[in-house]
Amino acid sequence: MKRIFGPLLAWARQLKADVVALWIAARDKRTPLPAKLVAGAVAAYALSPIDLIPDFLPVIGQLDELVILPLGIWLAIRLIPTVLMTEFRNVAKLRAERPTSTKAALLIIAVWSVSLALGAVVAWPFIRSRL
Repeated sequence: MKRIFGPLLAWARQLKADVVALWIAARDKRTPLPAKLVAGAVAAYALSPIDLIPDFLPVIGQLDELVILPLGIWLAIRLIPTVLMTEFRNVAKLRAERPTSTKAALLIIAVWSVSLALGAVVAWPFIRSRL
């Protein structure tokens, strides 16, 4: 069992460390602008306490953590020069606390609020005709 899950757990730990490194990269002036934007978006989403797709939705709820987030991390790492990414990973290892993104949480709450409001506006005529 350890043989199967060992590499997967190591990969997950590396992704977690890379998120902190990307958070650092997004704030560094040496990071190229496209990499900074992608790294900032990925780190903000990963560090946000609220998911864009709630986990209680079967399959789709885990899709962001299993597919979208790793792809975003991979893309951001590819956009950051190797020398800088190595430095950011080293700095991330020294950090004791995990950063959080309140702004990302507020943005996700806003997206969900607007989506629910639009859904209610679209559904209201249908609901009203059934009453």
